[in-house]
Amino acid sequence: MSKDEDFVYLANRSGDQGRVIWVRLGNCRRAVLVNAFERALPAIEGALASGQRIVELI
Repeated sequence: MSKDEDFVYLANRSGDQGRVIWVRLGNCRRAVLVNAFERALPAIEGALASGQRIVELI
């Protein structure tokens, strides 16, 4: 999990098996971040289970 775009480039390298949850939220309080994850968790889990290597949390 990262807010850094560099990890997305690393996850896209051929042969790499890494997965990234790319947090695309601006600066926010922890409660806002936790709420965003709680709302998106089923979609994140589904995306990772289907083989997606990069999942964005917007």
